[in-house]
Order: sequence, then C-alpha cells, then structure tokens
Amino acid sequence: MGRRLAIGVDLGGTNVRVALGDNSGRIIERIIERTEKGRGPEGISEQIIRMIRGLIAEKFNLRDIEGIGIGSAGPLDIGRGGLMKPTNLPFDFVPLVKPLEGELGLPTYLLNDCVAAVMGERNFGLGKSHENLVYVTISTGIGGGAYVDGHLLIGKDGNAHEIGHFTIDFEGRLMCGCGRRGHWEAYCSGSGIPNYARLVIEEEGLMRVEGSRLIEDVRKGGYASITAKTVYDCARAGDEVAKRIVERIGILNAIGFACVIDAYDPSLITVGGSVTLNNPDLVIDPIKRHVEKHARNRVPDIALTPLGEDAVLYGAIASVFSHKG
Repeated sequence: MGRRLAIGVDLGGTNVRVALGDNSGRIIERIIERTEKGRGPEGISEQIIRMIRGLIAEKFNLRDIEGIGIGSAGPLDIGRGGLMKPTNLPFDFVPLVKPLEGELGLPTYLLNDCVAAVMGERNFGLGKSHENLVYVTISTGIGGGAYVDGHLLIGKDGNAHEIGHFTIDFEGRLMCGCGRRGHWEAYCSGSGIPNYARLVIEEEGLMRVEGSRLIEDVRKGGYASITAKTVYDCARAGDEVAKRIVERIGILNAIGFACVIDAYDPSLITVGGSVTLNNPDLVIDPIKRHVEKHARNRVPDIALTPLGEDAVLYGAIASVFSHKG
C-alpha cells in the first residue's frame, strides 16, 4: 500500500496545532495558531476548519486525506463529539466532530490528548513492540494514556486515564484546578509547582537560607516570582533550595508513577510534556531513584519520549489509520 495521508489536530487552551502526516510517521506540513476563545465555542471548530484548509491549500486535495484525528485536553464527551466544560476553555460544551465532518466531509475522531500521545508512541515512537504501554505528560497539567494487553483504554466518556487526579497527598494541602485536594497535578505540574515550592519553603523554613537565587527572588518579588522554569533553572545552576524542591517534586512524581505502574502494569512508560522535555534529567532521574519504594508491581523502563512536543499530533494522525485499518 502506498502513502496514506491524515490530518492531526492538537487542541490546547493556549495553542491549536494542525499537521498533515502520513502512515510512515512523517509530518509533511504543519501550522500553529493561538486558540481563539473570543468567538464562542463554535469558533474553535471554525478555527480548526480554516487552519486545515490553509494547511492543504493548493498542494493537497481533501479527497486524498483519509480523516482527521483530534487530541484535546478534556474532559471529553465522546458521545456528543466535543469537550464538556473543559478546564482550559471558558465554555460549557465545545462541538468538534460534527462541525468538522459537516464542513470538510472527512471522518473525524476525538481523543484525549494523552490517549492520542500514547497512540503516537505505539505507532511511531518507542512503544512499537509493547502491548502494555503508558505515556505520561508533565506539562501545565499531568495526564496519561495507556494500552493494556494491546487495548487502548478509553472509558465511557473518553476519560479513563485522568492520572493527574490520582491523590498523592491524603492531607490535601494543595487544591487542584479541578476543585479537589491532594491531586498529583496540584503539586508536580507546571501550574502546580509554584504552589508546591511555596509550601516546601514555608514548611522547611527555607526563607532563612542565604546564597539562594530562588530565595532572593522571593524576597524581592514575593512568591509570584516562582515558576516551574525558575525552580528547574535554579536547580540546574546548583541552587541548594531549588535542588531540594526538585527532589521533593521527584518523590511525589515517583508516587504518581508507582500508582500508574500498579494500575496498568506496563512494560514501558514514556514521558513527555513541556516540564519534562525542558528538564529531562531533573524530572526523570528522581522518579527512577524513588519509584521502587512505592510500586508493588515490577518497575518498567521509564524513558523520555522521542516524539517531543509532537506526540499528540503523531497520535492524532495514527488514530485515523487505526480506524481505517
């Protein structure tokens, strides 16, 4: 069989990324735009349709494309083909599947972004030989996708893999963006790390430490000066306070990974997301050091995804070919 083409969409609260790819795992064309939130929920699908038309332009024809795959942050409503009260978009429901199919005439498949990413990993990344595989993203939020015995886990609404909402702190010291306390995402995601850094600094009396750039920044600008980037940048530069916080984050990540291992029993876990991709050793090494203390099942290989920031796009493209056979 010759080259087959599909469209992949990575829909986020900040950016929309659209790509044309083929069944060999090659991304041929791509385009990225800021997510347009000002034109109502229907404006999101209208933006995606416009981007797809612009992407193929005069080089390709819609009838040569087999379908469209969308990987999006949830929560999803697979039955209605859209997003229900998404945490990163200010709408009750965002329709996606019907508008795209109606306007472009192509079958359209909607997946959680991390489910799309694990599909990308299994088809085009490190997971090609694995029947039991988990992809974990540590980015603005924390999410995952899983294959168990070769079966992609979806769930009744498409949300069978909200690992970022595993409880890793039963005391519930920090509030998650979902409104619950103690969730993994509240402590170790890009949005949660500043709050956890403040918690560590206050609990351990670290404001008294001299010679720490991170502490000096807090003294000058308050806790608002702390971001995930500043924590990891300072740790990489040898800042002892930042290194302490990164190690604490690593311990909590290891607890989260242990839950993933005991829930899904994978032979491989690949890790992506902006926090991980920008700080691979500082994120992954502490997980590897601490995870065996918490996991009941045998610890699998844990590796950085080779698909980088394109994991969701690869998986969205792969989802089309998996439906077509």
